[in-house]
Amino acid sequence: MAKAKTGATKSAKASTKTATRRRAPRRDRAAAGKRIIELARSVVEQVHQREDPHVEIPSRTLSNVRFNEKKGIIELLDGKQRRAFFSLLGRRKGEGSQAKKFMQTIRVAEVCKMLIDAGDSTSIRDLFYNLKVPIKSADGKAKELIFAEQSESDPIIEDIEVAVAALREELGVHAETKGAMVGPMTIVDNGDTINLSAMGSGGWAVPSIVEPDVIQFKKTAAKYVLLIEKGAVWQRFNKDRYWEKNKCMIIHGGGQPPRGVRRLMFRMHHELGLPVYVLVDNDPWGYYIYSVLKQGSINLAFESQRMAIPAARFIGMSSFDAERFDIPAHVAMPLTPEDRRRAKEIRKYPWFAKRAWQREIKYMEAIGKKLELEALSNKHFSFITEEYLPRKLKDKRWLD
Repeated sequence: MAKAKTGATKSAKASTKTATRRRAPRRDRAAAGKRIIELARSVVEQVHQREDPHVEIPSRTLSNVRFNEKKGIIELLDGKQRRAFFSLLGRRKGEGSQAKKFMQTIRVAEVCKMLIDAGDSTSIRDLFYNLKVPIKSADGKAKELIFAEQSESDPIIEDIEVAVAALREELGVHAETKGAMVGPMTIVDNGDTINLSAMGSGGWAVPSIVEPDVIQFKKTAAKYVLLIEKGAVWQRFNKDRYWEKNKCMIIHGGGQPPRGVRRLMFRMHHELGLPVYVLVDNDPWGYYIYSVLKQGSINLAFESQRMAIPAARFIGMSSFDAERFDIPAHVAMPLTPEDRRRAKEIRKYPWFAKRAWQREIKYMEAIGKKLELEALSNKHFSFITEEYLPRKLKDKRWLD
């Protein structure tokens, strides 16, 4: 592993320089609160001007984003949708009136402002139940609920995020803890000093909010960060103490990494200069997980500068690994019609336009097979930690 470590160290130095140029602007909850007030004032002003009260919500759709090749991230464009109080027509079947969605938007913004003012935070689920109250008619009788299902409130939270340019964590709303990390690093978590090399079999649970006021990095001997798609495979790496032998941080997000994991990796990359490698299944869904970490996502395009890691490298699995590592043909799984549909879809994304990626995806389609990370256990249970990954890092067999 000497070569891999040396290469990682060089990359770390280069990444540190990049981080200095690209460090995202710091924001705070007070600023988010001020932007909510501005949103409310604009609505009040519309009422005073006898206009139809409305809010403008930036569209979180594929047609309203672009891939900035120079920066290597997905960016949000200027397209917006107007949500008006006096509009009774839903935009899509089953969506309900725009009047109701307007009211829901204002109510969620109000509760977020209350959380900011109180210096408090709550879970997405708790917020839904707080909002699950009836609308009362003029005679005081309860009518329908403002929010009947969490599937109604979740998108509104995202609308508020993009409307006031703040992450939900800055609005006082957080998701449940998902993901774990272990490795040679000491951090301070909410005032508690934690040695991440002494976390047992479960690792340190990555919280939803990982901003500098909550999580601080103290010292580390890590040379790189390895994101592992699945918790079960991460357990193998932890059990084999891969992180100790190879001086790295290993982290997982239980599939598609949640914001806390992505934001923490962003910080480790930019603030500590650690290269990032991504280890996912060899299928269209694994490729997509990698792309979201690297370029950002459509839903969070407005925050790509604080979450995307353009320098992240895809270390596997590759369709070509079956031959390189002599994996028996019967171990691979056939591509499903849904896999093929998704592969064709992502092959058209501009961030997968590089020749190496086109070759990778087309080869998977041609052989009609996919490989899970667990397929390497057909060789032996520690093959992935003892032979597969060390060899790929040494040979620098990754995709950028």
